[in-house]
Amino acid sequence: MKKTWKHWLSIAVLGLGLTACGSGGTEQAPTDAPEETEGGGETAETDEALQFTIGATQIVEHPSLDAAFEGFQAALADAGLDVTYDFQSAQGDQNNTSAIANNFVADQVDLIFANSTPSALGALQATNDIPILFTSVTDAVGAGLVEAMDQPGENITGVLDLHPDAIQNTVDFIDQYFADATVGLIYNAGEPNSVAQIEAVQAAADGTSLSLVTRTVATSAEVQQAAASLVSEVDLFYIVTDNTVVSALATVVGVANEQDIPLVVGEPDSLAGGGFATFGIDYHSIGYRTGEMAVDILTGEKATSEIPVEYPANMQLLINKEAAEEQGVEWNPEWDEIAEFYEAE
Repeated sequence: MKKTWKHWLSIAVLGLGLTACGSGGTEQAPTDAPEETEGGGETAETDEALQFTIGATQIVEHPSLDAAFEGFQAALADAGLDVTYDFQSAQGDQNNTSAIANNFVADQVDLIFANSTPSALGALQATNDIPILFTSVTDAVGAGLVEAMDQPGENITGVLDLHPDAIQNTVDFIDQYFADATVGLIYNAGEPNSVAQIEAVQAAADGTSLSLVTRTVATSAEVQQAAASLVSEVDLFYIVTDNTVVSALATVVGVANEQDIPLVVGEPDSLAGGGFATFGIDYHSIGYRTGEMAVDILTGEKATSEIPVEYPANMQLLINKEAAEEQGVEWNPEWDEIAEFYEAE
């Protein structure tokens, strides 16, 4: 059942003909602009006329969010759309998300790609008219982005980054193979995405043999100290898809490796970064699916309000054997049958 990491992390090949991708990209106004449609997209008489400007933003740059953006771009390139991207990172500061979104509105972009919960909230506060496609969002309803999964907003929808069974399966895995463990959780309480996940972990752990200990951080600079403060209290770390913590994951990995504490993570890129195990999804894939939604909107095939919010399609137990050894994990032969394995390039 062993497969290479390439099976799970699709890497977008550079040079797919995308017009521009990078912070501070130069806007290029569409020529012969087609007529706007009800869904906020545009129609065109010929493929050659499909030229658009997309404002793309994410709370911070780290492998998972970057892979989602690559997937998004790949979908639009595969559809043959001529797109200019204005990419802006909030650099981990939620205060920047509103300013970025307001700049996109002032520049009259055709669509906003919001890659994270804070980025999506900033975009939604900035405009009711420009279509917003989000991904890397854990709980769109709880965050107030949409009323329900099947009730997207007039100008906002997207793809979540958490399979509905991921946290329950992860907690069950820890409970089964690390019974009676005290689990350390580190998260940014200012991220709605993270608060929702921590609450889900707490609910899933209720009635199990596990105990939970939490630490909160406000910036990535605080992550290492938070991890170090848990060493004497915990048997295992579980890092959910918190943007602040994941951006400083190397510091948690360092503590886990030095202290022989297994590190369970929330997504595959954190596994590649040194985590031991995850029930993960492929961020490139959810970005690609979000890009397909964007194609429908921009070409006038569908209105934003006609596209329900979606969960990731697939989820799999993934294990990094090298990290397991570094963290002193006693190998269980059952994992050879139920898991896929990360292999470094």
